Amino acid sequence: MNATIDPARRPAWFIVGTDTGVGKTFVSCALLHALRQRGLSAIGMKPVASGTDDAGNNEDVDALAAASSVEAPRALRNPYCFAPAIAPHIAAAEAGVDIELERIVAAFNELRTLADATLVEGVGGFLVPLGDEIDGANLAVALDLRVILVVGMRLGCINHALLTHEVLSARGLRISGWVANRIDAEMPRFTENLQTIARLLPTPLLGIVEHGVTPQAAAAALTLPL
Repeated sequence: MNATIDPARRPAWFIVGTDTGVGKTFVSCALLHALRQRGLSAIGMKPVASGTDDAGNNEDVDALAAASSVEAPRALRNPYCFAPAIAPHIAAAEAGVDIELERIVAAFNELRTLADATLVEGVGGFLVPLGDEIDGANLAVALDLRVILVVGMRLGCINHALLTHEVLSARGLRISGWVANRIDAEMPRFTENLQTIARLLPTPLLGIVEHGVTPQAAAAALTLPL
């Protein structure tokens, strides 16, 4: 890590998905490996996670940690983690916890000092509630990072991609690009859908993640918007 660079100027991105289950964590891990393959230290953050095993571990949080090249306290990498695999605002309410954006921003600012580049993975779809008055969009705006959009390539992806991109733009967020993640290996007319999204989104395609590859292999197909 180049400690002489102001942490606020080190590259960082917020990873947004077109829906839940579109592969945000997998693509985030691939991007972390891509950064590492280019000689940068990199760390992943999952501010809010739901669903843990008997030991209290969350699969997404652990995957990001494994793909990172820098170790950090879990309180920084994952400020909020809830046991049931349900919507975070419901899980937080059941646990009697208020998800606070200030706590997440503070954790991110400290985490950012530890590596050359930082990735922050969002929760579910972009507008998923985090509480009575805040959602994933509020979190993205509070962090004020460049955004990478993960499009899960399956039936309906064109609409989901366009809607999410429109909301990102309406919130004033800077969109670095999008990644096509082939979550459905048997998707009919994959190429035609890909070409349509690429034509309609005013944002560069950063790469195509093929179905069944490892994050390390997927990294080679990704262009980093440094």
